[in-house]
Amino acid sequence: MDGMGREQMRAADEDRRNVAEQLRLALEEGRLDLNEYDERVQQAYSAKTYADLDGLLTDLPNAAPVVPVPPPGELLVDDKQAEKATRVWLAHVWGSWPKALVFFTLIWGVTSLASNDLVFYWPVWVLGPWGVVLLLRTAAGLAQGEPRKYAAESEHRRRLREHKQERKTLYRRAIAAGELPAKPTKEQRKAFIAEAIARGELPPKPRRPAVGE
Repeated sequence: MDGMGREQMRAADEDRRNVAEQLRLALEEGRLDLNEYDERVQQAYSAKTYADLDGLLTDLPNAAPVVPVPPPGELLVDDKQAEKATRVWLAHVWGSWPKALVFFTLIWGVTSLASNDLVFYWPVWVLGPWGVVLLLRTAAGLAQGEPRKYAAESEHRRRLREHKQERKTLYRRAIAAGELPAKPTKEQRKAFIAEAIARGELPPKPRRPAVGE
């Protein structure tokens, strides 16, 4: 792929969703009418290269060019992203411990004041072993790349939510157009989604990223 320009590179589903979102904003701003929007969204989901996607945005002044998205499992490509993922993962692992520290310390403090004596700091029997377990989990997780995996899973869930919202939008549009009954069955919904994917109106359901060790 040496020497290949960005325009000739193959676009990913995330890139197509990016363009579709910019087209939706252009529709809300009145820059596109509904027919133009529908036509361009279909073209976006059937686009093969970045050049195909760029052509849908050239006459929209507020549109931003699509930045190539790294493949699943390679979402964290620089130190800044890796550092952020580590902070988020550590907050997830240790999130309850600081709250418990404050809670038990308050109880200990109230007890000491009520007895007019500095009683033994008994929360250590709860927080100490718990903290040791978390330290071991943290060390093992960092060694095994858990922050990267956690970030990839979070991104996967975000894409699933976006895909679900896109499906709901298609359902509402199809029901309004009479293409689906007001209360479609599960089989009807499955068939409709399969046809929408085949027509390029909806990207395939995001796959779980295969994050390398």
